[in-house]
Amino acid sequence: MKNILVTGGAGFIGTNFVYYWLNKYPQDRIVVLDALTYAGNRGNLSAAEKNPKFKFVHGNILDQPLVESLLTDHKIDTLVHFAAESHVDRSIHGPDEFINTNIVGTHTLLKAAKKIWLDENPRPHRFHHISTDEVYGSLKSDDPPFTENTPYAPNSPYAASKAASDHLVRAYHETYGLQTTISNCSNNYGPYQFPEKLIPLVIINILNKKPLPVYGDGKQIRDWLHVDDHNLGVDLILNKGKIGATYNIGGNNEWTNIDIVKTICNLIHERYPNGTSAHGNHPQTLITHVKDRLGHDRRYAINAEMISSALGYSPTESFETGIRKTIEWFLDNEDWWRRIMDGSYRSWIAVNYD
Repeated sequence: MKNILVTGGAGFIGTNFVYYWLNKYPQDRIVVLDALTYAGNRGNLSAAEKNPKFKFVHGNILDQPLVESLLTDHKIDTLVHFAAESHVDRSIHGPDEFINTNIVGTHTLLKAAKKIWLDENPRPHRFHHISTDEVYGSLKSDDPPFTENTPYAPNSPYAASKAASDHLVRAYHETYGLQTTISNCSNNYGPYQFPEKLIPLVIINILNKKPLPVYGDGKQIRDWLHVDDHNLGVDLILNKGKIGATYNIGGNNEWTNIDIVKTICNLIHERYPNGTSAHGNHPQTLITHVKDRLGHDRRYAINAEMISSALGYSPTESFETGIRKTIEWFLDNEDWWRRIMDGSYRSWIAVNYD
């Protein structure tokens, strides 16, 4: 039985991880620590809060005494660190928060883990750090996908802050012997994703008959990973991964942004052929090309051969199956995203993001 502390568990990927883990490992206990910033939503976890093996704590990863008390009081042996500022455009306009949360916050967790798990009462443990393929920089169209040996070359303040946190996690393993693992994932999509991201933004704007702004020519390429395939990868790393190792988790699904937008348009038009865009036209008439953003990486792609060969990882969702499930979830949970639109999301609704 594991006692797991999940940071950022009220956010998109963290929420899905909590439900994945409670369903697959009902004997384990999960404590979520979340500051409930703009992208965190305690309501995401309403079903989990009915489970006696689950506990929610409203707090900040920068609060080291709080983290230490959680590790001690709940006999935590596994920490899965999702908490992060993760929005590239926000990092361009306000990088300070990214440095504070992603670098200082991760270091605070590492200090607390070292103190409780190594200094005071040494015991078996695991600190798993969730990172991103953006730390590797950008690929040309004919470059091979990123591997675990690709040099770091972050191009945005967000990516740089995640790269720094990766290095800190590795350093705490190499210097102090903290039992760590790291995973660098490609673009996630699925239920509960905050509507500033590309896929939910397109779905919601179509339903609201709003423009679908696409940066530049829209031919930026991303590798898309369904969130539960990401969770499957983390599961395998926690149970079978090598201490100190880094694993890339990818979906083997490279798509251009413009093709993602057109695919969503087509699938929603299938569902509602007469009522999803202005005057009943096809949703693709809503596509609007806008000025490209600063430092926009052209292509990301993950080579997941290491986790596949070493741990038996294989994505269960193709993009075709995963995007249909995701669209259905947003269609079935209109109350969820409309409540978000009534809050902090309003000021970001006009732009289309990774």
